[in-house]
Amino acid sequence: MRYPHSHRHVDDAILSRNSVRAYLGRPVPREVVEDILDVARRAPSGTNTQPWKVCVLAGEARRRLSRRILAAFDDPAQDASHVAEYRYYPLQWTSPYLERRRKVGWDLYGLLGIGRGDKARMHAQHARNFEFFGAPVGLIFSIDRALERGSWLDYGMFLQNVMVAARARGLDTCPQAAFAPYHRIIAEALELPANEMVVCGMSLGYADRSAPENLLRTEREPVAQFARFEGW
Repeated sequence: MRYPHSHRHVDDAILSRNSVRAYLGRPVPREVVEDILDVARRAPSGTNTQPWKVCVLAGEARRRLSRRILAAFDDPAQDASHVAEYRYYPLQWTSPYLERRRKVGWDLYGLLGIGRGDKARMHAQHARNFEFFGAPVGLIFSIDRALERGSWLDYGMFLQNVMVAARARGLDTCPQAAFAPYHRIIAEALELPANEMVVCGMSLGYADRSAPENLLRTEREPVAQFARFEGW
């Protein structure tokens, strides 16, 4: 089937996107981030509610938030009190989701040389989340508490737009639910209004292609495994 030539640019941006966990120190100009968000805001939302709110952090503002979260993360007594306001993962894992989750975890640790039971290095690697993996830009996304599940579906489309628009500009990202448990610290540090709750964070920058963790390529099920076609 023939498509407009421009579809290849969109496909390339989608297909080349992966979660990058190590970045170069190269700065990202503010106008580039604003341009990405300007494109991403065209995401669809039910009755055009546009539920997304974004705080874009760089420089000392980014480092300051990282320090505050890491202080909690590295203190077992304090860390136990930090719980996300919403449930991202199931309480009971079932197949095939459990196997997929385990595979991506061990594939990542394998690239980093982290063995099973090496809790200290696992902890250190997880802590990298809160440094935005060294990216020059960190984004914190929030949503109005009054909104329901449909708006969260809309939010996912907005987040995807951010990541694809970033790839189209030669940038990389990593969406991070790891920030959600630290919503109290984030809300205080960023002075979020009481009606807003943290959805996730995201790292944004130029990938360090020499970092072993960036060799990770996660698998996807073929279309025949998840799609049904009827009436064709």
